[in-house]
Amino acid sequence: QVQLVESGGGLVQAGGSLRLSCAASGLSFSNYGMGWFRQAPGNEREFVAAISRDSFTRYYADSVKGRFTISRDNAENTVYLQMNSLKLEDTAVYYCAAARLAASMRGGSGMEYWGKGTLVTVPS
Repeated sequence: QVQLVESGGGLVQAGGSLRLSCAASGLSFSNYGMGWFRQAPGNEREFVAAISRDSFTRYYADSVKGRFTISRDNAENTVYLQMNSLKLEDTAVYYCAAARLAASMRGGSGMEYWGKGTLVTVPS
């Protein structure tokens, strides 16, 4: 049974930082691209970042480029999202996802597994 479990969400002031983690189990982690998506209230789920199986290639949404960094540890079956310079508009539930190809996640396709999400709130 595949499980993706996110952690690290919380309340953070604008300009602050958070590090999200996603621990994977039940799948061959190093054979999957991993990604992060988010869904703000009233909005559709959107792509945030993705990383290839070997960490060689990383993709970012324009809205987070330069502020967020995705990384992974294949020995620990964990993917991370370091979020810096947080803004009000980063408030959302953040979801971890696994796909065979990280590149496909940019277009919102290919995801085979999802976590249940962790809430990030940047208050006004």
